[in-house]
Amino acid sequence: MVEMKIAYTGQLRCTAEHGPSQVVLQTDAPVDNMGRGETFSPTDLLATALGTCILTTMAIVARRASIELDGASVTVEKEMISLPSRRVGKLSVEVHIPLDLAEDQRALIESAGRNCPVYKSLHPDIDMPAQFRWGR
Repeated sequence: MVEMKIAYTGQLRCTAEHGPSQVVLQTDAPVDNMGRGETFSPTDLLATALGTCILTTMAIVARRASIELDGASVTVEKEMISLPSRRVGKLSVEVHIPLDLAEDQRALIESAGRNCPVYKSLHPDIDMPAQFRWGR
């Protein structure tokens, strides 16, 4: 179990503390929803969680196969929808791995990304297309 302590600090902002490390981050409501958009919104953190989970899970699987994914990156584009209620409608993922690997190694690593815990935890109504780009 990992505990997060979250406090509302006013003006549509919160602080969140990660229990084990005591690292603190802030959130702000987005501009299109009454906030100032000066830092991550809660739904931005959802997109960030997906991207970092994909990379981390891929790196774990790659390391087990004696492959290091140094230089790999991911871009996640978040799209909100408003009907029937405001929510994340789409998280488009593009992963870049600057390596030339055999097809079976690529398949293993891509499968890890598509099966990361965050990806598997998100509601199936969220469209989550993922593209993988290999090579320099």
